[in-house]
Amino acid sequence: MSLPEPFREHAINWPGTLSHLDERGFALIPAVLAQTACEEIAAVYADDRKFRSRIDMERYAFGKGEYKYFAYPLPSIVQQLRCSFYPRLAPLANEWLARLGSKRRRYPGTLGEFIEQCHRGGQKRPTPLMLKYGPGDFNCLHQDLYGEMIFPFQVTFFLSRRGRDFEGGEFVLAEQRPRKQSRVEVLSPNQGDAVIFAVHHRPVRGARGYYRANLRHGVSTIHTGERYTLGIIFHDAK
Repeated sequence: MSLPEPFREHAINWPGTLSHLDERGFALIPAVLAQTACEEIAAVYADDRKFRSRIDMERYAFGKGEYKYFAYPLPSIVQQLRCSFYPRLAPLANEWLARLGSKRRRYPGTLGEFIEQCHRGGQKRPTPLMLKYGPGDFNCLHQDLYGEMIFPFQVTFFLSRRGRDFEGGEFVLAEQRPRKQSRVEVLSPNQGDAVIFAVHHRPVRGARGYYRANLRHGVSTIHTGERYTLGIIFHDAK
């Protein structure tokens, strides 16, 4: 795809974004994709040649709606987003490893090096995906874990116009801390916005040091219209 300034990386306040991600387990980035980019990415959904598989969520009790995993080689804009976000997030990923006392080796500085690690471990299938929701569709709270090799962050890009293309479909994050009730965040991103969030768990400082808080994410029911999103997951799948 040839797109005029599809990705507005210069508009991202990375220090503030990473600080919020560290403190809350997620960060909302406004207007990171141009409208034309959103429309052209959403249009790719109809081209099955770009994807390796399609999942009917109701069949697997994941919710209601559908999504498709991209095949390699990824579309250029998807690859650009994946490569651009990874090195920004890797230092915080390594900081989280240190806080939790993990013995896992550090995440490398580039996506290419990390994907090589995934492939050596048998995780060779691409995980970036597109999701399509219609009236009555929803996505149950879940985690996107595809093997032992896990990068702790992922990014969702919102391709449809809230209030015009669809109604409902809020992005939901739930955090469960040991011996406490779950804390829920409900976000309403608009076209071109992105949310970075923790894939599995995050370190939270307690009285005796850091402990793991478990996170899941999902989508509330779509009331009207169609809602498309692009999900960027950095680890590949077995």
